[in-house]
Amino acid sequence: MIFNRDLKIAALTLPLLISGCGSLSSSGSSFFTRQDSAPAQAVDISHVTDAVPRVEPHSRYGNPESYVVFGKRYYVKKSSLNHVERGVASWYGTKFHGRRTSSGEPYDMLAMTAAHKNLPLPTYAEVTNLENGRKIIVKINDRGPFKKGRIIDLSYAAAMKLGIAKAGTGLVEVRTIDPSEPLKPAQTPSLPPPTLTVASKPPPQADKLKRIAPGQTVGIYLQVGAFGDRINAENLRIRIRDIETLPIAKINITQGAKENASIFRVRIGPIDNVPEADQVIKRLAQLGIEDPHVIID
Repeated sequence: MIFNRDLKIAALTLPLLISGCGSLSSSGSSFFTRQDSAPAQAVDISHVTDAVPRVEPHSRYGNPESYVVFGKRYYVKKSSLNHVERGVASWYGTKFHGRRTSSGEPYDMLAMTAAHKNLPLPTYAEVTNLENGRKIIVKINDRGPFKKGRIIDLSYAAAMKLGIAKAGTGLVEVRTIDPSEPLKPAQTPSLPPPTLTVASKPPPQADKLKRIAPGQTVGIYLQVGAFGDRINAENLRIRIRDIETLPIAKINITQGAKENASIFRVRIGPIDNVPEADQVIKRLAQLGIEDPHVIID
């Protein structure tokens, strides 16, 4: 997460103020090396309801044009409309409870909130657990997660509602909500009665995503490159063979089309679980292949 972001000092302080959920070391006594955790006592979240989308201006804080974390530059989107993506969700809890979020609001681990690297603050989004079909609505008011291979960091309560708190991660779909449109009945939060909704017209990006039924087996794939020349794709495939624990059968080249031209994508998968994917991502980094695109299919 990024906390206490002032736009004037963001570029200088962000590397010192963030720590990806689930990526912290348990050694040492300083704040930045202390392990995050769930509440010490069991918490009843049955009364915690979905965030209720409403039209509100972008926050004064947390919305620079771009910012740098751990040497990587992230660009903040101008609009949240028609954004949909699938990937791995994580969560954050007691370590940040009560601390200032990127938007300036205090973090409440028992509220339905989340953090995202690129969406403007605030943004409301519907998050679906692709493995059990559970859906929640959260208010995105923070920046993160910055652990490789993660797309959204959920509050502890949101993670509990989705059923991913115990595992620490989950495979999800994030679909932004247009707060100016009426809420569809099937997506109505239980309390209070909402007046806003997910955008009714799905964008082309959403149309390309194959629908996943609740309980349907899904796989994790890492796309490590896309080329207009198959030879370049084959060269990358050969390079990846250096990963000793990765069966060669899981390194594939698929051919597609983009803007009326052939494109050859190099993908690794299916990968059985998130910890295994994390290990492959780490090994890829050692080979100089950074930030593979996580695909859930």
